[in-house]
Amino acid sequence: MIYVCVPVHNEARTAGLVLWKVRQVFTAFPREYQLLVLDDASTDDTREVLASYAKVLPMTIVTHRERLGYARSLEELLRLALQRTDRPKRDCAITLHADFVHSPESMEDLVKHLESGADLVVAELLQQRGRVSRALGLARRWTPRLLRVAGLRDTVSGFLALRLIVLRQALRHDTTPFLRTEGWCASAELVARLAPHARRLDAVPAAARYDLVQRPSRIRPWRQLLAAWRARSVIRAARTVVALVLMAVGLHAQSDTASRPDSPSLSAMAIVTPPAPVAVPFPVGERLVYGARYGPFSVGTATMQVAGIDTIRGVETVHFVFLIDGGALWYHIHQNLESWVGRHDFRSRRFLNQTEEKGKSWERKFDIYPDSGFYREAGRDTTVPTVADPLDDAAFLYWIRTVPLEIGKRYEFRRYFRPERNPVIVEVLKRERVGVAGKKWDAIVVRPRIPNGGGIFAEKADARMWLSDDSLHIMLALQSKFSFGQVTLKLKEIASPKENADSRPEHP
Repeated sequence: MIYVCVPVHNEARTAGLVLWKVRQVFTAFPREYQLLVLDDASTDDTREVLASYAKVLPMTIVTHRERLGYARSLEELLRLALQRTDRPKRDCAITLHADFVHSPESMEDLVKHLESGADLVVAELLQQRGRVSRALGLARRWTPRLLRVAGLRDTVSGFLALRLIVLRQALRHDTTPFLRTEGWCASAELVARLAPHARRLDAVPAAARYDLVQRPSRIRPWRQLLAAWRARSVIRAARTVVALVLMAVGLHAQSDTASRPDSPSLSAMAIVTPPAPVAVPFPVGERLVYGARYGPFSVGTATMQVAGIDTIRGVETVHFVFLIDGGALWYHIHQNLESWVGRHDFRSRRFLNQTEEKGKSWERKFDIYPDSGFYREAGRDTTVPTVADPLDDAAFLYWIRTVPLEIGKRYEFRRYFRPERNPVIVEVLKRERVGVAGKKWDAIVVRPRIPNGGGIFAEKADARMWLSDDSLHIMLALQSKFSFGQVTLKLKEIASPKENADSRPEHP
């Protein structure tokens, strides 16, 4: 199903013609579609025009008694489409203006790109037919430059197609309103919020049909440029929000698909699987503090800590804690990953994930039984098979520090406690000199990846880790790419533990 979303305000002259043109497009290009039209408190004959077309078209009309603006109207239509679909991975929505600036014929190209695998397709109005004032033309050219989204030249067209699963993912961590700007800025904000959730973002050329518009533009060019300048922080924050979410969720989000054999590697990258260390070598009290950055912007902190010694089901365990805390403007996220691993066998016994985000919170807790070969999630009365030497997300970040790593080697590990998410592959790329925590370090650069997984270690993320080139293998930095840019954690502080014979784990 294709949901064509058309916000309308005082478009009596063109709204009916636009809707009829949509019908003609899908008659020549047969697809199942519905028109979702919102009349934002029109004061002309728009209401009567829409009512007459509703009798002959597959159309739903929503009416506002008071004008709420383009952004609120568009958001309401998109939420309505998401509410109606029962197949969000297949169904899509198209946003279309009712003044004929958007040519409905271009919808065929948008849909074809979705059917070829894209999740988000933007029609870039880089050409125009008809004349506009010089001031409006300048504003139209400069606004997209102020409101940039990676991969697009025109972010403010407002003419796009999206797979509804992308909208669902974007809305999952947001409260209303989803769009906080107006006009052209709202169009750019929508793209900025959707793009990071799209596996593939495409752009198609289209022409702005000013020659068909039947009314003067409502855009005030200089006010629009000023609004775009002010909206830059909102667009950046939209990308920052996603950066924080993906950095946090990516630590434990991996694909649920079954493992498939990895492609052959170069002979210099032969698969080597070293033996696991016998015991946990990290002293209680070790604390590593990282600064998180998205481009030039500081977006939060992360902390890795060896918190103490506990006992789980009669087994002495080392307690690891990984904290992420960050935010921008209205947004804040706090995530706590905790792991308990056997002090003498480095196998996970318990894993906890607690997340607080914009007033919402959730928790997942796993008890892992390596000796019995299964794990159980709290709240679910089932057991699931696990691997022989299981590791959870937080434990793996510590365990990799214990593995002897050789430059040019490729290591394949099948130790993640959920078997279907293996293998985890680590390629040791090179040695490098890096500056973090106030000094220069000799570092080993490794590329961790999960060929079948997602998050910061997905194949396309091209993640890099810098480990100190010594026996401690301290994680100095972690870098991962997303569609909107690069997120980096850099070591800021090392808290030295107060070691004593009774409080620290033994070295192997």
